[in-house]
Amino acid sequence: MTQELPRTDPTGSEPIAEALSEPELTGVRNFRDVGGLPTTDGRRVRPGVLFRSGHLAHADADATAFLTGLGLHTIFDFRNRDDIRVEGPDVDLPGTVNVNLPLSDPANNNNAGFWHTVRNGDLAALEEVLGEGRAAERMAQSYRTLIRERTAEHARMLELLTEPADPAVPALLHCAAGKDRAGTSIAIILLALGVERAAIEADYLESNAPHRRYRVRRGDGSTGSEIDPAVMALLDPLFEARAEYLRAAFQTIDEEWGSVDRYLEEGLGLTKERRERLRDVLLTD
Repeated sequence: MTQELPRTDPTGSEPIAEALSEPELTGVRNFRDVGGLPTTDGRRVRPGVLFRSGHLAHADADATAFLTGLGLHTIFDFRNRDDIRVEGPDVDLPGTVNVNLPLSDPANNNNAGFWHTVRNGDLAALEEVLGEGRAAERMAQSYRTLIRERTAEHARMLELLTEPADPAVPALLHCAAGKDRAGTSIAIILLALGVERAAIEADYLESNAPHRRYRVRRGDGSTGSEIDPAVMALLDPLFEARAEYLRAAFQTIDEEWGSVDRYLEEGLGLTKERRERLRDVLLTD
């Protein structure tokens, strides 16, 4: 089943496309085609070549058949070993290469004690670690870390996408929820393509749509309205896509490298030739 979701260019009032068909995939959350986003030179991201989602470990038979039908060349899985142990490996898709590039998870920062408190802590314990803006600042700082310290992984992603003989497209990028690690990695690709930051931010914030949002489940099994609203208020900064987080990533690029061009070329090794190759592969004429 699909639903028709019109998208609007954040730089104006014209729709990006008449409508994009978004599948309802059982077991896969936050799936969408990044196609249609506009670039500063008047082109758009080509539909059907760049997708994003949460993990694929729980995809049912129909979802697996749909994903197989996309003809994916590569799945970039940004989950770490602990994520995969808990959630399981992605379903196998015939003819698809799975590339695991582990990135730290901004929601828990690989801190078992912190995550135990999030899942099982009482209100007082959560107030201590997440209250008074600490949760949001933790997330913003983690986005900065994804830019500053994960250059090797992002460089490898761009290298594979621009391989002259065998570019890794169509490609699907995912982490656990498809929000933070996948969101940052998609943002890097879109910056390289010349998509305006406002449009990148708008796509990133689509992860907050009710049907895409990560469903918080506490250690006692409670979820949704079963969770104390005061607890949810403390947890929300971890599970929401917030513009301030992505802006922290952009700010880090500006502060550390001075410009997107220098970040891409010096930080990620994306030469001018490979950047043009990326645009040829992922953009409309």
